[in-house]
Amino acid sequence: MDIIRQVLARKAPVTNDGEFYPLPYNGPGAWGMGKPLKPITHPLRADVPIFIGAEGPKNVTQTAQIADGWLPLYYSPYRQEVYADQLVDAKEGFEISPTVLVNINDDMEQALYPVKAMLGFYIGGMGAAKRNFHKELMARMGFPEEADRIQELFLAGKQDEAVAAVPDQFADEISLCGPRERIKEKIKDWENSPVTSLLVHGDVNLLREVSELVL
Repeated sequence: MDIIRQVLARKAPVTNDGEFYPLPYNGPGAWGMGKPLKPITHPLRADVPIFIGAEGPKNVTQTAQIADGWLPLYYSPYRQEVYADQLVDAKEGFEISPTVLVNINDDMEQALYPVKAMLGFYIGGMGAAKRNFHKELMARMGFPEEADRIQELFLAGKQDEAVAAVPDQFADEISLCGPRERIKEKIKDWENSPVTSLLVHGDVNLLREVSELVL
């Protein structure tokens, strides 16, 4: 983080005494010839906001302390207490920008399926069986038994069953799915949370529809 900020500010030379990214490197095997360099880039502004994607409690706490914003993987406006203790040291103006899957569909089962498919894959198959950070996050958000079951099914090769085991409630809380009017009402819950902006993936038509629902 410090190195990036130095580069953006065109500080000369860029140096760092940290353990993991020393500039110049003077550790074991160094020739002693390294020199700190001056950035040759010309950023349009030095105060470019830096956002960090963090998931574990310690990482989120650190992000609130050193970054300008946070990119949550899953965020529920109905469970703000899950992250409250980790955000107490956030500076004024700190932004929270979760990625939210939007699926406008009058059929709730169909609307939620892409969210459940994503969750089934991440919670069931991403990470080691004994240490899956996505599964641990789901547990902290109030669904520990369901998270265990999803992983159990996925690792047994029953991916479809793992997706089906994702609770509709959990999928619904972290997304904006369903009929237009329902989504419009749910957006109010996000507006009343600490979230400052939503990251929506989609084509121009979807983005236009979401913007109309927000207005």
